[in-house]
Amino acid sequence: MSVKVAFREAANPAQITGRSVTIPKSAVQQQDGHDVVLVVQNGRVERRAVTVSSTRDEEVMISAGVGSGEKVVADWPKGLVGGMAVKEMNSSKHE
Repeated sequence: MSVKVAFREAANPAQITGRSVTIPKSAVQQQDGHDVVLVVQNGRVERRAVTVSSTRDEEVMISAGVGSGEKVVADWPKGLVGGMAVKEMNSSKHE
């Protein structure tokens, strides 16, 4: 299965302040009453609970659960669940 992965550069202080990380709003889903994201590690996705501290336009600020430099699935394909093997797609081809 292929997924679109979001990358954020630490160079822009508006995107990362202190321990918060900004990711696309589409990367966050509600499951069992919790905000969760899928993080890509070693070719597999891992479901991870996150704390959303604020929302602005199409981005959310995450204050816990995802660290700077981690890869999150920007748009969850139907049927994608934690533990599945994925192949990263170059997002510049799809925008």
